[in-house]
Formats: sequence, C-alpha cells, structure tokens
Amino acid sequence: MAPKRKSLKRKLEHDSVALGSDRTKSPQPLQNSPPPSSRDFSAVILSHVDLLNSPSSTYVTDRAALFRSLHALSDLAQNEEMVDDIVKCGVVPAVVKHLEVPIDGDCVCGPYGYEVEKKCAIILGLLANKPEHQHLIVDAGALPYIVDLLKRHKTSSIISPGLVGLLRRVADAITNLAHENTTIKNLVRMEGGIPPLVELLEFNDINVQKAAAGALRTLAFKNDENKNQIVECKALPTLVLMLRSEDPTVHYEAVGVIGNLVHSSPNIKKEVIQAGALQPVIGLLSSSCLESQREAALLLGQFASTDTDCKVHIAQRGAIQPLVGMLKSSDSQLKEMSAFALGRLAQDSHNQAGIAYHGGIEPLIDLLSSKNAFIQHNAAFALYGLVDNEDIIADVIKAGGFHKLQDGSFKAQPTRECVTKTLTRFEEKIQGQVLKHLLYLMRFAEKGVQRRVALALAHLCPIDDCRTVFIDYNGLELLLELLGSTNLKQTGVASLALHKLASRAISVPLGDVAPSSPTPQEFLGKHCVNNPKLSDVTFLVEDKRFYAHRVCLVKSDIFRAMFDGGYREREAKDIEIPNIKWDVFVLMMRYIYTGTADVSLDIAQDLLKAADQYLLEGLKRLCENTISQDITAENVALMYQMSDTFNATSLKHACIMFVLDQFDKLSSKPWYGYLVCSIVPDIRKFFSTLLGKSSSADS
Repeated sequence: MAPKRKSLKRKLEHDSVALGSDRTKSPQPLQNSPPPSSRDFSAVILSHVDLLNSPSSTYVTDRAALFRSLHALSDLAQNEEMVDDIVKCGVVPAVVKHLEVPIDGDCVCGPYGYEVEKKCAIILGLLANKPEHQHLIVDAGALPYIVDLLKRHKTSSIISPGLVGLLRRVADAITNLAHENTTIKNLVRMEGGIPPLVELLEFNDINVQKAAAGALRTLAFKNDENKNQIVECKALPTLVLMLRSEDPTVHYEAVGVIGNLVHSSPNIKKEVIQAGALQPVIGLLSSSCLESQREAALLLGQFASTDTDCKVHIAQRGAIQPLVGMLKSSDSQLKEMSAFALGRLAQDSHNQAGIAYHGGIEPLIDLLSSKNAFIQHNAAFALYGLVDNEDIIADVIKAGGFHKLQDGSFKAQPTRECVTKTLTRFEEKIQGQVLKHLLYLMRFAEKGVQRRVALALAHLCPIDDCRTVFIDYNGLELLLELLGSTNLKQTGVASLALHKLASRAISVPLGDVAPSSPTPQEFLGKHCVNNPKLSDVTFLVEDKRFYAHRVCLVKSDIFRAMFDGGYREREAKDIEIPNIKWDVFVLMMRYIYTGTADVSLDIAQDLLKAADQYLLEGLKRLCENTISQDITAENVALMYQMSDTFNATSLKHACIMFVLDQFDKLSSKPWYGYLVCSIVPDIRKFFSTLLGKSSSADS
C-alpha cells in the first residue's frame, strides 16, 4: 500500500507593498461601526469591475488607477468567503483581458512595469483555489496569455524586478489552475506551457525557480503525456542539480517534481536514476526540511519498487540508517514514507541484515500498532521481507514481533493478507538453526525473552519438536507461569498459546484419550436387552424388574466381581439396585448388551455417575463427549468439578481446552483466577501426556 503523492497546491501570497506613492492599504472600519455587508462588498467589487472594463483602462495613463483596483480585488480575494461573490460580479473576464502586456519597444511602459499583469495573475490564482472556478478562468481565455507571460523573459532585454515577480505569480497561477484537473493539465501542455516552465528552472531568481518547479509538479501528477514532455524538454539535469541546493524550499520542490515524474512510470524512473538523482535524494533524508525528507523517503521507495540492483545501491549509499531513524519520528507522514521505503528495500536479501543491524526491527514492530492504515501496512510489509532471512527471525520474535503480528488489529484487508503471509513464513522457517537459536534464547535469555519465545513456539514449532521444546527445554513451564500470572494480559496470551499448542498436538479426538476397558468386548445384541428368556438374574430398579444374563454382565468389572466373588449377590436371583434411576439403568444395560448407547444431554450426567460406579469406561467416554458439548462460561467450573468427582479424563480435558480457548469470556468472572490456579497441575499433566512425557515424571 504505497503512500499517495499529492500534487502541490499553494495559496498565492498577497503582495502587501505596491510601488512608490501608489501603495494602498485596505480601508479599516471605524471603531464601533458595523462590519460591511455583502451588498456593500458587491458594490465595491462592481465598481472595480467597471473600471477594469472601461475602454480607457488599457491606456498607459490609466495604469495607476487600474493597478489600484486590481490591488484592492487581490486583497478581497484573500478572503475565501469573498471568492464566490468576486466571481459572480464578473471579475474573471475583466481581469483576463489585462493579462496581455502593452509593449512599447523593448520595455513595459510606465512606472508600474509588469505590476498590473502580476496582480491579474495573483487574482486568478486565488480564485482558482476553488475547483469550480478553474474552468471558468480557462474558458475566459486566460491560458494563452498566461503561457505568453511565461516567455516574457526571453523577449525582454532587461530583467526587471517587476518581470521577476510576474514570472513567479504566473507559474503559481498555473499550479492552482491545474490542481487535480486533468483537462486543464492537458490544455496547459497543448498551449505550450511546459517548455517555458522547464526553462524557468534555470532562471536566476530562486523564487521563480521554485514557482516553476511547483507548476511542473502539479502538471506531472498522474498525467503521462505531461511527464513525457517535461523529460523531453531536458528538465531532469536541472532538477537533479536543484536536489543539491542548500535552500530547503528549492530541493523540496525539485524532489516533488521528480517524485511525480517517476510515479507509475518505470522508464522515467530509469532516466531519473541515470541522471544521477539517487545520491542527492539519499542526502535529502538528512535535510532540515521535513517535507523534503518525506518526499525523499517516498521517492527511494519508488526507486526500489521493481529494480533489484537499485535496492542494493540505495542501501550501499547509506539510506538505511536515516530511514530507520525516521521510523521514530513524531511526524506520521515521515513514518509512513520511511516504512514504505524500508518495506521495498527489505524485499532484497542483501538489505535485510542491514535494516536489522541499524535497529529497524523494533520501530517497525511498534508501527504495527499505529492507527494509520498506511503506516500499518508498510510496517507489516517490511517485516514480511525481514522474516525471509533466517538470521533475523529470532530477533523479530525476541522483540515481540510475532505476538504483534498475530494479535494486532489491522484496518485494511491487504494488510491482513500480508500479515497472514508473514505468519506462514515464520512457520516455514522454524527449523534447523532457527529453532536452535530460539531454544538457546528460551534457556539463557532474560525471562521476558524466554516467555516471548515460548509463546511464539507454541504457535510455530513443528509438531515433532514439541516434546523437545516444551518438556525437555521447559517451554511448558514458561507458559504455565504466564497462565498463572495476576496480569490478565499475560494470562490471555498464555491461554491462547496453550490452546494452539494443544490443538496442534492432538491427533485424535479428546474423547479417545481415556484408557479403554481391559475386558474383551462381546455383545449379545439389542434383542436380549431386558428379555426374560434365558435370563438368569433379575435386577430390581425403582420397583421394576430388569431381566439380565450373567454372561453379558462380566463386561463390567463390578458385575463380574459381584457374581464371581464372595458377595451375597452371587447366588441371588433378584438383585436390588439402589440409588439409580430406571431409565439410566436401562440405558447402561443397553450399552453392556450392544456396545452402543444414544446418550442425550438430559441423562448424560446421571449416566456418567452410573458408568463410573460400574467401571464402564467406554460408556463414560460417551457420556463425557455428550456433556462436553454443553460446557459454557457459566458451568465450566462445575463441569470441571464433575470430571474430578467421576475421574472423567476426557471431560476434564475438554474443560481445560474450554478454559484456554475462552479467555475473553471467562476472565471477567470473579472465580476465574482461582479456577486457573487450581487446574494448573492438571494442565501440566494433560500436556505432559499429550506431548509424550510419562505421567510418572510429572511433579
């Protein structure tokens, strides 16, 4: 997401000093008098328009009066609220006709020199600040006169101060007339306005140079035909020289023109570089002019967008260090432009180490939190390039970059896509030397770094290395320390990491983690359930008889002991079963006979109690799976207690996974901290089993 370069639009400054005794001042209102009304101003404007339209106003003898009227109108045009009234009163056509310079021999007649034409240019430039007036001015025939005035320095043998001021104001007027107006930009070119503007870049007055550059900057913005003509007129050598000017306002205008020329124009970009622009642009990164710094950073990013060799040359000539420094600026635009340039440079393997060496990692990570979508994207793109370098990945993780990328709030879809690709690139690189480096940090770095590495590896570590990382190298304990922290933010990131680790490590459903019954499974079938035929034992449940078969009941270790041991039930024909509901008992027996049971939520908890009592592990798992579907933020603590009471391993694991996954919902509960602390030992056991460590080694 490249920063947008805008064309230059300037409001023309008012000339407060006229010539000699004809200097005029705006009338000041008397004290305690009401301000003039709109009607009063319209009357004043119309009186000036009448003078401008008077046939005698073109005569040399009337140029003093003409100048005073134009000066007064330029005063009024300074006020944006007056501009529409000025236009409505017909000022535009009245002013345009006075752009034609009366010539007597080789000089402008009279003491006012080019002052009348200069005032006309000022007024039209001010009116053109409003886009709706731009075409009105052009339609009134102003452009041919304006372009002709640009050439006056070639036809005048004397370069007077008046002519210098005129050239500056005419160039400024073009800037405002053509601002974001493609049609007028084309008209200026077709009228022949570009060649004289290029010539004025070498004029011996610095203000004229700046004004000409400003006009060219506007004309080049998003206009390929104008760009090509500016280059064809040999503007580049002069613009490159202007980049080296000691005057910040000069090199700011020059770098702006060049920036608009190269935008979306690869061929012009090559010509600009061949003209020697690279080094002076890099030099502007250290300019005292903030605007020049911005433009230079943006231009370097444009230079580096496609050309691999240019990326290397930019770095070799010293651009990286000042660009990294700009990332810490208080100016948001400067941060945006420098991140843009570094993002393009970081796509080259030769530059990645240089950006890291000069301290670019941490400020780029910090910019991910910016509220500016362009800054966010450019920083993310730069980090995407950096993590392609295996020597840098550990440093990015060490500085918290992985966590920022994973949990950041990114405004634009392209940024989110870039972050996703960056996280994928992380995962692809976590192996070999990169993993060894991270394991070293997790053992010997300061505690904060150890934890950041453990958090990242929970998301990124190859599953085959999880036991090494989290059991052998103590990564699990680092995560459990964070989970038990009183800092909810730390608890949250630990919960997320542990849940991700478990989700990646579990290769079978949680319900199958519990051990199966040691008794071989043989089933008589559902037709034998509660069938009195061949029944050799009857159970009394809630005063109801259930007909059963001893040979089938040995599937339960409790029933087998009942019939094979020294219990009184061994010889009994009728056995009373207390403390169990009839429908629960029937469903339990159906499972014993068939190996299956349709466990609904309303019966699952009672059936779990019965299955635990009669040591039916398979039925317990069915019950636990059903109950697990009903875990909520409100009942998870009770569910966990139930899993403890009935030794329901898979239900306990489901509760653990829910607690880890639902931090946002649970953290506000008053009992959350106590629950987490109480289940940490079981979490440790769960992960130790899951990651391949025997439970006997658990503490």
